[in-house]
Amino acid sequence: MTDHQPPAHPAEEVRPAVPEDAAAIADALADAFADYGWTRWALPEDDYHGRLRAMQLYFIERIGLPHGRIWVTDDVSAAAVWTCPDIEVPADLFAAPELIGLYGDRAAAVARADELLAPHRPAEPCWFLATVGVRGDVQGRGLGGRVIAPGLRAADESGRPAFLETSEPRNVRFYRRLGFTVTAEVRLPDGAPVTWCMLREPREG
Repeated sequence: MTDHQPPAHPAEEVRPAVPEDAAAIADALADAFADYGWTRWALPEDDYHGRLRAMQLYFIERIGLPHGRIWVTDDVSAAAVWTCPDIEVPADLFAAPELIGLYGDRAAAVARADELLAPHRPAEPCWFLATVGVRGDVQGRGLGGRVIAPGLRAADESGRPAFLETSEPRNVRFYRRLGFTVTAEVRLPDGAPVTWCMLREPREG
């Protein structure tokens, strides 16, 4: 992400995802989010890892690939999933019985949290970084920044802001280095983790 970043190893080259990558992306993201505060709160302990992978696969296959943009490393060990300002995602995809079933007895609490976060999201069209993750065994190599970079360039080229939400304090520092600023720190009910909303204005040139 900077001029001082070393050249990418071939396995670290970034490309747009294709449908055949879906299973590997779900595996990588499920591994990356295994101990993430939000997913630990939002998904029942019963078959947590199975639910987590199935949730990632749902968003990849039903939202990211058909209605957004996904970039991956060539070995699919890291991925960034975006929704785009010029592509409308059908609202019913976020309330599908299949997805609600994965949340199980947490579904109502997750819906309440989403309602409270909604007012803090941009009113104008934006690039929404829905999720980004790096498989645990290759973390610390800058792969997260690599897969995020094409989405930031696309946001800059479109003249639209980029937005994200995170429930991990150290992620706030990481995203600040990428040009995001905190627009809200939201304390949610039902034992949900604090969530930070972050915005990055488009850059010229």
